[in-house]
Amino acid sequence: MGKVKLDISMSLDGFVAGPEPTLEQPLGAGGERLHEWAFAAQSWREQHGLDAGEPGLDSDVVEEGNPSAGATVMGRRMFSGGAGRWEDDPNRNAWWGDDPPFHHPVFVLTHHAREPLAMDGGTTFTFVTEGIEAAVAQARAAAGDGDVLVAGGGDVARQALAAGLLDELQVHVVPILLGAGARLFEGTTGTLERTRALESPTGVMHLRYRPA
Repeated sequence: MGKVKLDISMSLDGFVAGPEPTLEQPLGAGGERLHEWAFAAQSWREQHGLDAGEPGLDSDVVEEGNPSAGATVMGRRMFSGGAGRWEDDPNRNAWWGDDPPFHHPVFVLTHHAREPLAMDGGTTFTFVTEGIEAAVAQARAAAGDGDVLVAGGGDVARQALAAGLLDELQVHVVPILLGAGARLFEGTTGTLERTRALESPTGVMHLRYRPA
């Protein structure tokens, strides 16, 4: 059986999204800056069918995290940016078009039931209303021997950590200050054992932890 892993970017002051998210700015004001290091990486761009990109440590970190993933867990806001009834969600079929980049089962935590959504390229979104434990259990079953990636956002990450479901956390600390938004570790307690620390020339610290 694989591991349950969280992989997420965080600002130096502890935020994984900026304030006031909208459909036009799903990561809130300034939140896109958290992922500029990944967007520029050669491996990320290749995975999304784009040319060019920068080789190096950031690209290596992006590349190593994907082949082992057999399923993903995410929150409703990461899926569509919406809330409430699906029929009122203008982005009800998610951000990624007909061929999302996952190519494996994705389990979406939501308060509103919905039939699974099969997309091109092997991605099927299953909507889970029974909570984080149920979502991770279903993802484990779907992943088989592969890993389960907890993709976010911050609320889902905190729920998984608080429930003791994570085997590994990889936090990419980006040297920006957002000042407000969604904190990764808001209200959480516990001890994390650092198992790796890599410093990129871009200034991003790639930190890996194991819950003690």
